[in-house]
Amino acid sequence: MKNLKYKIFAFTLLFSIVVIAQQTPAPKQTKAIAIMGAIAHIGNGTVINNSCLIIKNGKIETIANAEQIKIDLKGMEVINASGQHIYPGFIAPNSTLGLVEVDAVRASNDLREVGAMNPHIRSLIAYNTESKVIESMRPNGVLMGQITPRGGRISGTSSIVQFDAWNWEDAVVKEDDGIHMNWPNAYSRGRWWLGEPSNLKPNKKYNEQVTTLNNYITESKAYNAGNKSPRHLPYEALQGLFNGSKKLYIHVDDQKGITDAINFSKKNNIKQIVIVGGYQANMVTNLLKQNNVPVLLQRVHSNSDSDDDNYDATYTLANELVNAGVLVGLENAGQMERMNARNLPFLAGTCAAYGLSKEQALSLITLNTAIILGIDTKVGSLEVGKDATLFISEGDALDMRTNKLTKAYIQGRDISLESHQTELYKRYSNKYKQ
Repeated sequence: MKNLKYKIFAFTLLFSIVVIAQQTPAPKQTKAIAIMGAIAHIGNGTVINNSCLIIKNGKIETIANAEQIKIDLKGMEVINASGQHIYPGFIAPNSTLGLVEVDAVRASNDLREVGAMNPHIRSLIAYNTESKVIESMRPNGVLMGQITPRGGRISGTSSIVQFDAWNWEDAVVKEDDGIHMNWPNAYSRGRWWLGEPSNLKPNKKYNEQVTTLNNYITESKAYNAGNKSPRHLPYEALQGLFNGSKKLYIHVDDQKGITDAINFSKKNNIKQIVIVGGYQANMVTNLLKQNNVPVLLQRVHSNSDSDDDNYDATYTLANELVNAGVLVGLENAGQMERMNARNLPFLAGTCAAYGLSKEQALSLITLNTAIILGIDTKVGSLEVGKDATLFISEGDALDMRTNKLTKAYIQGRDISLESHQTELYKRYSNKYKQ
């Protein structure tokens, strides 16, 4: 009887593992692939209407007009994609994918650490490649992401991964790319649960909180310039901000906060910064341009923050910034951010509907984001020598009605487009057919 119980437990555990596990990562590319006849959206604004794209050893070897070149296709796997579209893999910045599986289960939540100053906390080592949420990104063309911690004043360090891997070591595209800072709010709303008015009011501790940040950065610079004894891991983690090897991602929305954050970075000789959120970035475009500061815009499908703003303020913001010459990418943080990251291409589609061209909107989630994250030499566009991280869609990938992937590749590997949702769809479709 005891042995029977052990057998039942072992079978149950094995079944749970099989059900929970993501699809097995695709094997390494062994045969050259030629994709012929598709409309290729390069990611930099260029479109090739009848393209020839060749993938070899995980890299893009050729991308050209099929009518203008002669290629010997012998020995290659040839895919006829006539009438379809090829896109670079979409990139989801400022994402918590792989850090939380079930919000209500504490053991599956590695979103944040206790404490206010955590620059040494590395999100990468908590990244779970087996997440069911991650596999649901791929059928919409979201093939990479910047895995970012939350919480505190300095949340920690992000890394960039691709979404088809056995473990975080295999997944990493760029390790420890930047440190994330939550800028103090210059204004706050009343606490409704205490019966306070909901209107904005100045944050009386704002200057004190900015001073605390300045002091922390000053102390870390002094530490890194000295003998580093005794060892201080948080200060060591900030060294990359001063030598230019890491970027500082400053999460801030309001005009005053953006202005103060840029001045703070200049004062402390922080070489590379990125504004994340940037709701009022259109009010400081000259400052952003003068200091070469890019913006990762908050979720486009959000309500306006103020009653005085236009109803479509979030929809048109990308167009305003692009027209002003600011480098812009899109992020999807906010409510249900992990699950909603799959809708990233449709946020870009909304930007196209509100002023940008389709190719400009595409750049917001491909090449622009790659440049902002510092991975544009590897990914972000369909160019020779870059990773073959791309997909084929039956129609316009920025339109939810026509974004229907037929093939997707990560570093040349032919990945699965199945997910927990597609498996359930097939399961219950067959049930009712029977």
